[in-house]
Amino acid sequence: MNVSEAAHRSGLPAKTIRYYEDVGLVSPGRAANGYRDYSDDDVHSLAFLRRARGLGFSIEECRQLMALYRDKSRASHDVREIASAHVAAIDDKIAELQSMRRTLDTLVRACHGDSRPDCPILEDMAGGELAGARKADGAKGACC
Repeated sequence: MNVSEAAHRSGLPAKTIRYYEDVGLVSPGRAANGYRDYSDDDVHSLAFLRRARGLGFSIEECRQLMALYRDKSRASHDVREIASAHVAAIDDKIAELQSMRRTLDTLVRACHGDSRPDCPILEDMAGGELAGARKADGAKGACC
């Protein structure tokens, strides 16, 4: 089948499928006319990749997972190790996002949001240097 049909059946855009081929995640055959010829197995692999990427796995992690999926003598602890490391990375990202949210929430609450030029949000982004510079040169501006 051609890339359009493979895209329809796998739920991936044709551009993504071509990218996956470029990075070596799928290797469709070639028809006599030189066009890509995707098999049912290729479509299954593409659906597998769509799900793995939807879970946030990197291209390299997808490569490892795909290799393990194809290896019928694999040890499930190898798959679990990759997935557990990904869960830990997600937890780290969640903690980072929660910290960012707390900081921004504090800054938003500290900002008066009126016509005054002093703005704790901008001052924080400038590392506290903005407040001193504005006061020194008498600069005016609207807050937030």
